[in-house]
Amino acid sequence: MALIEAAQRLVGERGLDEVTVEEISAEAGLSTRTFFNYFDTKDDAVLGIQEVELDAEVRAQFVSGGPSGRLMSDLESLVAGFLRDGAPNIEQGERAMRLMASDPRLVQRHIAWHQRVIGELEELLAERRTARPSPVDDDTIGMVAGLLMRASALAWARSGYEGDPTAHLPEAVAQLRLLVAD
Repeated sequence: MALIEAAQRLVGERGLDEVTVEEISAEAGLSTRTFFNYFDTKDDAVLGIQEVELDAEVRAQFVSGGPSGRLMSDLESLVAGFLRDGAPNIEQGERAMRLMASDPRLVQRHIAWHQRVIGELEELLAERRTARPSPVDDDTIGMVAGLLMRASALAWARSGYEGDPTAHLPEAVAQLRLLVAD
């Protein structure tokens, strides 16, 4: 997306405090109003943070207690949906990581975004409890889901971005199961 490209390039050249939303928009050839249709803040554009719209079918299936009826397997399917729908552009993701290393405020914004995604997951878990109760609390399940997302993304990066992040999710789940069984 042109706004992300412009934001990352300008901030990389001049620093976060020296770039405005107006400059990013102009560089991308778009209006400031259009900028705010896609991003809440300049930081979000630099990081490429956009809302992840989970596929409605994946969402409905999970909330109704499926697809398998076993929480860990169903959680794996749900995380795959988040990864599939939220996978970043590789080059933009790498630039965002470099920019986060140079400005800790961007790390804070990335963490806040991640927490928002986990919050959405916890809402889905609360809805699922009516169809399929579980003795495991939502906070723990949310942390496991976050761990699986992160482990899959890191494995994807280590592979040189082979395939997509969902291709690495089964291994992350297998590693977690080994750890818990130990």
